[in-house]
Amino acid sequence: MTYGKPMTLAALAATTALTLTACGGNDDGGGESSGGGDSVRIGIKYDQPGLGFKDGEEYTGFDVDVAKYVAKELGYEEDQIEWVESPSANRENMLSNGQVDMIFATYSITDQRKESVGFAGPYFVAGQDLLVGQDNNDINGPEDLEGKNLCSVTGSTSAQKIKDEYAGTVNLVEQGGYADCVTMLGSGGVDAVTTDDIILAGLAATDANSGNFKVVGNPFTEEKYGVGIPKDSDQCQAINDAITKMVDDGAWEEAVTKNTEGADYKYNEDLNPPTPDACA
Repeated sequence: MTYGKPMTLAALAATTALTLTACGGNDDGGGESSGGGDSVRIGIKYDQPGLGFKDGEEYTGFDVDVAKYVAKELGYEEDQIEWVESPSANRENMLSNGQVDMIFATYSITDQRKESVGFAGPYFVAGQDLLVGQDNNDINGPEDLEGKNLCSVTGSTSAQKIKDEYAGTVNLVEQGGYADCVTMLGSGGVDAVTTDDIILAGLAATDANSGNFKVVGNPFTEEKYGVGIPKDSDQCQAINDAITKMVDDGAWEEAVTKNTEGADYKYNEDLNPPTPDACA
């Protein structure tokens, strides 16, 4: 091996380039998270128990666990992760302008979103479902909601889908958040709550709700949760490989179980664990 000056300068240049990339130094927002740098910025939800939840300086949930696993496979330790709150309405912009390197936030893969951002995964396939009281045996699917009180979040497409396609006389009760809906369910103010099954499971699995509610287990849509990445990212395959490894070594199953314990929930085994889609 030669230890001359040219080799030293080349190594220094490569190290500098990698550090700038890992720290988001690209002005075009397309910097890669290839590992080995100072930090990686990962977008998550802060207000979804069981998926992405911030409690003080602690971050928990299934999305968080998958993000940690993927980041480690990309070369980042947990203390190198910079968590960034990523509300649904802001996700595309946050990826496009370089605020985050990846997003794990119940981020459904759609053709419309693919026009502006990239996706790896999916790492979970959710489905719209219903949450009811633990002892409720009358509601087993959307067809049983005729004349019932159904809660969802204001502006949500979930409740409207029920009303339009399954139960024309359902009484839609809108709240500011799903936690508010679950509170109403517990007090008898509504008969059911609707959104993606794993979101319902996360809410039901909190300490305050554990054992009180159940997910009906009759999903009637498919929502492929993907890892949002910048449009020009070259990390799709590396992320897919990490997801596949997480499934194969049992960590994926462990993460689902841990984050939904107490919710009387079982994911759709026909769709999960999913095989990541081929990268474009």
